[in-house]
Amino acid sequence: MWTMLGKAVRHCDGISRRDFLRAGACGVGGLSLAQLLRLEAAAGIVNSRKAIINIHLDGGPPQQDMIDLKPEAPAELRGEFSPIATSVPGIQISELMPQIASIADRFALIRSLVDSAGRHDAFQCQSGFSAQDLSSMGGRPAMGSVVARLRGSASDQAPPFVDLMQGRPLVRNSARPGFLGPAFGPFRPDISAMFERPLEAGMKRELAAKGANHATSLKLNAALSHVRLDDRAGLLGALDRVRREVDASGMMDAMDRFSQQAAGILLSGKFADAMDLSQEDPKTLARYTAPTPQTARFSTADDEFSMRKLLLARRLVEAGVRCVSVSFSDFDTHSSNFARMRHMLPILDRGLSALVQDLAERGRLDDVSIVAWGEFGRSPKINAKGGRDHWPRVGMAMLAGGGMPGGQVIGATDRTASAAIARPVSYQDVFATLYKNLGIAADQTTLIDPTGRPQYLLNAGQPLPELG
Repeated sequence: MWTMLGKAVRHCDGISRRDFLRAGACGVGGLSLAQLLRLEAAAGIVNSRKAIINIHLDGGPPQQDMIDLKPEAPAELRGEFSPIATSVPGIQISELMPQIASIADRFALIRSLVDSAGRHDAFQCQSGFSAQDLSSMGGRPAMGSVVARLRGSASDQAPPFVDLMQGRPLVRNSARPGFLGPAFGPFRPDISAMFERPLEAGMKRELAAKGANHATSLKLNAALSHVRLDDRAGLLGALDRVRREVDASGMMDAMDRFSQQAAGILLSGKFADAMDLSQEDPKTLARYTAPTPQTARFSTADDEFSMRKLLLARRLVEAGVRCVSVSFSDFDTHSSNFARMRHMLPILDRGLSALVQDLAERGRLDDVSIVAWGEFGRSPKINAKGGRDHWPRVGMAMLAGGGMPGGQVIGATDRTASAAIARPVSYQDVFATLYKNLGIAADQTTLIDPTGRPQYLLNAGQPLPELG
């Protein structure tokens, strides 16, 4: 029952008037409350704690230096790293990823990711679509925004969708709500004081153009007491700044929902506690901290503390967040690819393996689906600057958790990692799988666009049968 904005009125059947109106509103979005409950029941999900952690490897990860090494390729293609055995016989990955190799039975490695839009941001990794799709009406929504629309509630004590991405995905607003509108956008805490990710000069200009409100403030004004916020007038006063911004964007129809959710989040303190890493056991912090790199750090690369973003993601899903987006930079290796991989891959190896093992030990790995991928792959040929260039023809993804069977490789590329030659997998196939893990049938669920037409969550993808 909703209680923040005064007393709820209950009908004789026990259903509050607000809950009744909210149930009716669900139908407007293309999926009635009854339909949603039936879909959850069919998937065996009751009071679901299912969640997604979506890790964007910003810039485009070179799979031939990570999970699809080609030691027999010509020297100008194969690179400097050797493959090592993993815990799964027959599967090899990069020597720079020994911890992931040791728990390869937890991972499904996709070596044949295709259909990249070739756009240098994280939008396709957030939605499954190109930025041009339905652009005339705001574009497609990110998965987290879809989950917020279908599974979010104004009474939630944690936002359904949180964007922790930095660098290029933040600047280019990759985790956006599209035609669903601002009410279903992500909560985007400013984590720049926690994690340093230096921006290129051009991106600094892009970010400045977004204005001061590109991140979401979740701090409660110290002058406002709990009692005062229980009063409707006090609540509206506390959220006056938000009201003005929403009014300016034409979203006053979403104000009641947004106000109620914002107040619930602020008053519960649950979300703020999850964001406070000082409350975490120092041993756990150390687990998510990589050894100090022995190689030079590229100007826009993340450091050895950056994998604590994955610890934040774990804490957030435990607090009730349904979808968390995280980024790790910088894989845009047009120069010095191998030196930069020596810096970045051990950090990723440490953090990603820690996340999987941590969730498993806490009994949550089957509830939380993890995907790590980028907007495209990198070129097989090493350029004159020792780098690999953009390569949209084929890329990679690593998945774990969510009840998905690990210890397998899906797809294959040719001898130079130039093209998929077996089991091509699209971005939408991966999203169909992730939606399925949440109990949402993407090919049966629609959202109503601004023209009043129903739009399926995906228009092509199918859940990967290899992943259950």
